[in-house]
Amino acid sequence: MDQPASPELAAGPCQPIAASVGARVDCAVGYRFVVNTAKPVVTKHLEHVREHHGDRVTDPFEWLRDKDDPEVIAHLEAENAYAEAMTGHLEALRARIFDEIKSRTQETDLSVPETYRGWWYYSRTSEGKQYPAQCRVRKVTGRGRPQLEPGVTPEGEQLLLDGNLEAQGHEFFSLGAFEVSTDGRRIAYAVDFEGDERFALRVRDIETGALIDEAVTAIGYGAVWSLDGQHLFYTRMDESWRPHQVWRHEVGTAAHEDVLVFEEPDDRFWMGIGSSRDDAWVIIQVGSKLTSEVWLLDAAAPLGEPRLVAPRRHGVEYDVEPAGDRLLIVHNANHPDFELAQAPLDATDHEQWSSLAATVAGERLLGVEAFAEHAVVSLRRDGLTALRVMPRDLSAPSGFGPANDLSFDEPLYSVGTGHNPEYETSALQVVFESLVTPKTISDYDLVTGEYTLLKTQPVLGGYDPADYEQRREWATAPDGTLVPISLIHRREVSADGTAPGLLYGYGAYEICIDPYFSVARLSLLDRGFVYAIAHVRGGGEMGRQWYDCGKMEHKTNTFTDFLACAEHLVSSGWVAPDRLVAEGGSAGGLLMGAVANLAPGRFRAIHAAVPFVDALTTILDPSLPLTVPEWEEWGDPLHHEDVYRYMKSYTPYENIAAVDYPAILATTSLNDTRVYFVEPAKWVARLRETVTSDPVRRPILFKIEMVAGHGGKSGRYDAWEQYAWELAFLMDQVGVS
Repeated sequence: MDQPASPELAAGPCQPIAASVGARVDCAVGYRFVVNTAKPVVTKHLEHVREHHGDRVTDPFEWLRDKDDPEVIAHLEAENAYAEAMTGHLEALRARIFDEIKSRTQETDLSVPETYRGWWYYSRTSEGKQYPAQCRVRKVTGRGRPQLEPGVTPEGEQLLLDGNLEAQGHEFFSLGAFEVSTDGRRIAYAVDFEGDERFALRVRDIETGALIDEAVTAIGYGAVWSLDGQHLFYTRMDESWRPHQVWRHEVGTAAHEDVLVFEEPDDRFWMGIGSSRDDAWVIIQVGSKLTSEVWLLDAAAPLGEPRLVAPRRHGVEYDVEPAGDRLLIVHNANHPDFELAQAPLDATDHEQWSSLAATVAGERLLGVEAFAEHAVVSLRRDGLTALRVMPRDLSAPSGFGPANDLSFDEPLYSVGTGHNPEYETSALQVVFESLVTPKTISDYDLVTGEYTLLKTQPVLGGYDPADYEQRREWATAPDGTLVPISLIHRREVSADGTAPGLLYGYGAYEICIDPYFSVARLSLLDRGFVYAIAHVRGGGEMGRQWYDCGKMEHKTNTFTDFLACAEHLVSSGWVAPDRLVAEGGSAGGLLMGAVANLAPGRFRAIHAAVPFVDALTTILDPSLPLTVPEWEEWGDPLHHEDVYRYMKSYTPYENIAAVDYPAILATTSLNDTRVYFVEPAKWVARLRETVTSDPVRRPILFKIEMVAGHGGKSGRYDAWEQYAWELAFLMDQVGVS
């Protein structure tokens, strides 16, 4: 696919470009280019001084933090107007990308039904509707899985919740919990209409559809039923958005009558709640970045007190999976890559743990799921995910027989367990996908080892996986470490140094960006792009050490790893040196800002989504959500000068240079509570005042959703439009317009 190296000079006649405020089209013989006369937003200065460890810093843009200030809102709206003016010529391209995503998606579809307590549960999507509807049909004794069809309502179907009805009158809608009571009569669900991740809890009678309880508001993610279906457990957050309490609510009573069940006073620790697969236990998980503990509450005795499985020990993380007559525990007390242990059901101390499966060199144990006759271990090996099945065998000393690892025949892939709510089952739902293979859901027979295909994600329009090639490449970091890259391109694209490319990265919290299939990505690949994921340190792709070597005092390894991956794509010929763009979000947005400072000439354009670019200011303020719990991820610059100096050396906002930069697109949402909108707002303002690059050919743009949260727009069509907007900007910068 021959494309010019620069979007400013695109071969061909002058073509009509959608008019936008402040833009005009100039034509020269044989060339088409845009001269945009829109003026960048000028951000006023208000003196604000930050002083720590003898370092006095003047920050003229800190005033942008107050989203209740009309002047701040006006500034953000001006930024949106400027971004639209500067990209008005891309309107047709955005529309084409959106249409491509839409035309490849089976809009009327349904999920694989899951069996639970006498019912089959599934979700439906309908053409033209933003959100799915949750449904169920009764399970008929002697019959297998129901043969449901998209768009066809089966006899006896019950509509549990229609997201489209719930979202009516709101620009944003998110479902934080959806739990059916054990007796199957009620559903508890939680809704957020702002994007700030504080949810309102609601209870509905399934048979009548009546809303019977909406007393509780401002809860965190998740809700758990007691076995009697009369009580709900939920979490509340403190002023810094940290889930720190578990409360019990009796359905039909006032919220002020709710009972505090558990409270965590240590600001480093967050908490979550869940239930065991056999419905016997309410599980309270408490953890910091380094330390965790688990409490169990008998779901049949909701008025009782939770029991501690093992007291917290600094640096020891553990997860508990109730397994009928025992507890299965994944922990790192003896090995950084974790091991599997078991303990009595009534265990109260780690001395009661006994090893069940020692860590194998090169493997990272992630978790375990218990079923009546089997346990399934999730792990990582060679940078990829894996599953291990362990059958129960009461005749064996451990209670389990020889393990069996599931195998797959693609060089790159992601595999995991799907939704498996039933404790008594002989089948495990397995989800497989890769860069070329759409998400595939199968039942794996735990006795025979046979697979039964349940559903492959439909991709309309004649998609053929054989048209694309995925591969694993390795870049060499400055310290000699080999960094894996997952790469995909159309088969006709060769490593001749001419192709445009997009390199994605994250690199924090041990989060792995595993190979996955994307319908939207096809719009890039089919225009000749090479798409690559840099599995940099700070993530967990290569085990716990990979994470440890990209955090705290080793954080800059994340940035240099990403740049090594960029250099590899260019030096190996996969991407043209002047046609490489980069993308990352949240902590990956910090990565984007850091590499822009370290190597501004390496990338043609950068998209930083909800970017953590003012990290030092945030981590210095204990009142913010990303602070005290994050000191074990980034360090504590408030109390330690060496950490302060180190973070200041790499924080994007603090290190912008007066040189030419890539084109920058920063995107965020007004109600994001994880990375406040003020961070990209300040970053963009300082970039504009500092960098020397041409503001027309390499613009610095800021786009903010005024009603959304950390994940952006909530409806699927709205999300496609947002993604099309972002892709069009990046394509345009490398001449694919």
